[in-house]
Parts: sequence; C-alpha cells; structure tokens
Amino acid sequence: MRPALPTTLRHTVLRRAAAPNTIRARFASTSTDAAQQKAKDALGSAAQTAGKAWEGAVKFLGPVGERAGNLLGAYRQPILYNLSVTREVLKQIYRTEGLAPPSLNTIQTTYQTIWRQVTNVGYLREIAGNGQLARVGVYAVEAYGIFKIGEIFGRRSLVGYDLH
Repeated sequence: MRPALPTTLRHTVLRRAAAPNTIRARFASTSTDAAQQKAKDALGSAAQTAGKAWEGAVKFLGPVGERAGNLLGAYRQPILYNLSVTREVLKQIYRTEGLAPPSLNTIQTTYQTIWRQVTNVGYLREIAGNGQLARVGVYAVEAYGIFKIGEIFGRRSLVGYDLH
C-alpha cells in the first residue's frame, strides 16, 4: 500500500511538526526598500536618456523624424526604453568582456603584413595556384562595396552631393 503523502511533502510536514516554535527568517542581501529605490532610479535615468535620444533623433531627422514619432504614438516610450536598456546591457558586456579597439601597433603590424603579401609575387602565384585568389577577390569586392555604401550614407545622396 502506498503512503498517503509523497515522500518530500511528508518530510516537510514532519519537520515543521517537530519544531513548532521555530521562527523562520528570510535572509536577504538587500532590503526591499533599497532595491525598489534602486529600480526607480534606474528607470528614471533610462527614461531621461531615452528622452534625450528621442530629441537628438528628431533634430537629426527633422520633419521626417517627427512624422515617424507621431506614427509610433503610444509605442514611442516603450521602444525608447527598450533601446536604452539594450544600450546599457551592451555597455556592461563591453566592460565585462574587456573589449577594446585594437591598438595602433596592432593595426600597423596587420597592414604591414598585408602589404608585404600583396607586393610579394611569389605569394600571389601561390594563392592563384591553390584557388584562393577568387576568395581574396571576393573579399576585396566586399570591402569596396562597404566603402561605397559608407560614402553614399555620408553624402546622403546616391549620386553626387546635394547642393541645395
């Protein structure tokens, strides 16, 4: 015949029955008031940052940005909040992982190596022989395309500069 209560539940009931006068305390690392205040401060700073970001975007985009903001309506504030939270999370990841831009020495060494290989005729014959020349060509076309897209964004025009 099976016991009336499952094993874990039975042990819990027996333990509580054995020590009826024991006071149970919750051990917290921080008080709830301090945690709530910290959460309110974080929310306030995120909302303030989101407001500044929105003002900057409206100023940058002009009337188009204002129209886009009006189309968002009530969704504007949650979207800006989520973007500011994402930015803060990415900042923490950047700091935690110890990410940093490459040093000037690393950049110089890399470009020297690339230049040495490009000017070496033997290296070019070697990569042409084993079929890697096509891969290098595709990488060069990708780099050139990314450069041209950056130029288009910088000019804010597909062809030429807008002189008006």
